[in-house]
Amino acid sequence: MNQLVASLRELKTRTGLSLAGLAAKTPYSKSSWERYLNGKTLPPREAVEELCRLAGEPVGRCVALWEIAEAETSGRSASEGVTAPPPPSLPPAPVPEVATSGHRRGVAALAVLGSVCALAGGLVVALLLLPHASSSPAATLPSSTGPVTGPLCREATCEGRSPVTMHCGAQPDTLRTYRTATGAYVQLRHSGECGTTWARMWGGRIGDRIQMDVGGRAGTVRGAQVRTSKEANTYIYTVMTVTRPGTVVHSCFRPAAGGRQECFDGRVR
Repeated sequence: MNQLVASLRELKTRTGLSLAGLAAKTPYSKSSWERYLNGKTLPPREAVEELCRLAGEPVGRCVALWEIAEAETSGRSASEGVTAPPPPSLPPAPVPEVATSGHRRGVAALAVLGSVCALAGGLVVALLLLPHASSSPAATLPSSTGPVTGPLCREATCEGRSPVTMHCGAQPDTLRTYRTATGAYVQLRHSGECGTTWARMWGGRIGDRIQMDVGGRAGTVRGAQVRTSKEANTYIYTVMTVTRPGTVVHSCFRPAAGGRQECFDGRVR
């Protein structure tokens, strides 16, 4: 949360706007921005994206910080009495090229982005917001040119898609948090807005896999695997499956070292 707040304050400084100015240019009030920028309240994901847009910053880096802060919050209330550990520390991200009016901003732009990277503690957006979506081709977070007002899909249109790129991970419920024998953590997550469930893991090792299916229903098996050292230090996600209240979701962890498979269930509330 502290790293997110520091990054948001830096972006506010870059906009040159006061709290009243931010309120005038966004759907959020002056008092709301005061709470967000002082760490009193976790801002909505959309507010983070709005501030990035106003500062001319790609949304991925700050949304990654927001995702980690949100994970800390939900981890504290995880079911089964399991408390999630501190979020993973990520390796540095390559600095994207920035162009404006047909020419590069060059050294000045790199210096600005470098300062944001420093405040973010060297965090990287692995595949733009930390997801690795199963064995299907990994999706990247779309560029945002305006405010995001909510999920980009619902129920059947979300099937087999990334919870991150479809913005279903803004305020999900944690159905179950499970710590494996190797020290990795696996969570089952559910979005009431999207009507979907997915699994995510952090603290894994290269080659570790997670798998999720819905009540043994054919065609609902979703998986994700840690493929790189960067992914081992951040989150990987399965794609989503449509679920309804009462649905039992089954998840398994398969360690790369060939140890025993560990499985657990969660129920959609």
